[in-house]
Amino acid sequence: MAHNRLTGTIPPGLGNLPHLKMYNIGYNYIENSGDDNGLDFITLLANSTELNFLAFDGNLLKGVIPESIGNLSMVLSKIYMGGNQIHGTIPSSIAKLTGLTLLNISYNDITGPIPSEISHLQDLQVLDLSHNHISEAIPDSFGSLIKLTKLDLSSNNLVGQVPSTIGGFSSLTYMDLSTNMLNGTIPREIFNLPSLSNTLNMSHNRFDGHLPDDIGQLTIVISLDLSSNRLTGNISSSISNCKSLETLSLARNFFSGPIPNSFGSLKALQTLDLSHNQLSSSIPSNLELSTQSLNLSYNNLEGEIPCGGIFRNLSRVYLQGNPRLSLHSECGGSHHHTRRLRKAGIVVAIVAILVLFFIAGLYFAIRKRKAKSSSRISDSKMQEGHYMVKYDELRQATGGFSEANLIGSGSFGSVYKGCLKDNIAVAIKVLDMRIAASWKSFLAECEALRNVRHRNLVKLITSCSSLDYKNKEFLALVYEFLSNGSLEVWIKGKRKKENGDGLGFLERLNVTIDVASALDYLHHDSEVSVVHCDVKPSNILLDEDMTAKIGDFGLARLLMEQIGGQHSISSSHVMKGSIGYMPPEYGLGAKPSTAGDTYSFGVTLLELFTAKSPSNESFTGEQGLVGWVQACFPTQMMQLLLDPELHQQLPELAAAAADRGYKKSQASVQEHLEYCVAKTFEVGLACTVSHPDGRISMREALNNLTAVRNKLLKI
Repeated sequence: MAHNRLTGTIPPGLGNLPHLKMYNIGYNYIENSGDDNGLDFITLLANSTELNFLAFDGNLLKGVIPESIGNLSMVLSKIYMGGNQIHGTIPSSIAKLTGLTLLNISYNDITGPIPSEISHLQDLQVLDLSHNHISEAIPDSFGSLIKLTKLDLSSNNLVGQVPSTIGGFSSLTYMDLSTNMLNGTIPREIFNLPSLSNTLNMSHNRFDGHLPDDIGQLTIVISLDLSSNRLTGNISSSISNCKSLETLSLARNFFSGPIPNSFGSLKALQTLDLSHNQLSSSIPSNLELSTQSLNLSYNNLEGEIPCGGIFRNLSRVYLQGNPRLSLHSECGGSHHHTRRLRKAGIVVAIVAILVLFFIAGLYFAIRKRKAKSSSRISDSKMQEGHYMVKYDELRQATGGFSEANLIGSGSFGSVYKGCLKDNIAVAIKVLDMRIAASWKSFLAECEALRNVRHRNLVKLITSCSSLDYKNKEFLALVYEFLSNGSLEVWIKGKRKKENGDGLGFLERLNVTIDVASALDYLHHDSEVSVVHCDVKPSNILLDEDMTAKIGDFGLARLLMEQIGGQHSISSSHVMKGSIGYMPPEYGLGAKPSTAGDTYSFGVTLLELFTAKSPSNESFTGEQGLVGWVQACFPTQMMQLLLDPELHQQLPELAAAAADRGYKKSQASVQEHLEYCVAKTFEVGLACTVSHPDGRISMREALNNLTAVRNKLLKI
């Protein structure tokens, strides 16, 4: 029952399901009475002794977690209750659920301390208590959770020092303690965690002291953020041992001395932020990294700015607040010559790729011509259970496929609006049989949609494989017609509401939640996981109620195996997706993956809230949409990033809330709205991390966006 728009309350009778193994009502609009006993349905589930999965996250549930939660099934392994309005404390009885491997209570209003009894959950692998109001210190007993792989305690009110026992997390790959009030020195034990490979975020706290050389032990971590603390002294040169680093932020501290020369060896680095410190001396000549963003602003740097690497494109380098820096006298000529060489190389590479694609397409076209059309049709499983509409019916429904009914064109054909029997409006995708990959696209789309059912996926009604009036092969797919067109036309302003307005902030947020819900279903909940491979605004359609649905599965792939925790396809493949939305690893030959869809979703989200496409002419060099957002966020979020139309709406929304008698001032409401904007951009950036292992999953993205909407609806 997850990922629908179910409303109302949780029905009675849960106590009469002794053999219930899964109860998942996540991501709906389910609510309760709102008193402290609002979560008493948990007590009823104690009779379900076989229950191993419980999820009611992403709803509107209020109340206190009852002590009876400890009476749930001993085989219960996962509990999702994030993204609600749960208050009170975490009951210590939860420690009785010794079979738990995952506990997520994020994005609620939980107060009080973290119960030390949680350390009894020896099989726990994921603990997410982020975005609550949890206070007091982190329990010393935490170190006994040796199987923990992910720990997220961010955005709470935790105080005190981080216990050294945290060094017992021998399996930890991800740790986020950011946005708390933790103080003291950062324990050396954290930097000696051998498995920490994804993220270490301890930003926005009150840590002080020097950065120990032990930081160089984090040789496989991808993202390291120690910004907005009170760290002092020189930056340890041992960071150069962190060869896997892609994101490093030490901004807003009190670091002094020079930038270590050894930083030039961090070849994987994509984002480096050392701004707002007291760094001195010159910029090392070997700091000519090929990063996407370099921020050295507001320090005491001096001397000449290097010429190579990222310094060839100063639009990606931030050096303001360093008045004693100057441009190198020899940079001008070499800069233009290098740019010309780079452009020439890119053109040659593109031509070579196009030639290879043409040869491959010709090869497959010849093979397909040899096969009989009738045998191919009979072998295709996607026909099972479908009524095959006739060519004549489609021709009549579209007025002979007239241009007046042409909705748009894509890589494999054209889409027409039509009207079948009983005046059913449909969208008819006619594949261009001159393109060798058309039949493959036809099968891929049907196979992908054959066994999936979700309210945020465009419904495939039927298909047609026939001969046209010229006796040539004809393939078409018939979909439900969505009257409000694609998201692309709304972003570009080609479509407006009757009053002339575009999409508001909440409407855009709802669109992202709809799309995230569909992708989460495809990746995690469908019978066979599906990778869409081409998520972008033109493939997201809106119905009459402005509900977003994903369409165009012509590049979709079914996932048949899982390698190292990362889904991948077992069949052969070519580069899939659209330029600007395609993740960087696809260009290097990586197989389509769920992480690839997440990247495309992140780009789409950033485009939706900035109104800038990845190919916007304002992006210079190799910056692109993602790099631009990374460089501007969060300091210039409202001034530069947010779509000007939305920027104008926020004060109006704040004033309207104040006029309705909202208990907070207009300025406070405005701050609340800007917080929601920031959290939305954070999701987009977390989805577009350059390395696929560093990206959040679509389930995490959905959870975070739903939490933002819940906060927004409280205004």
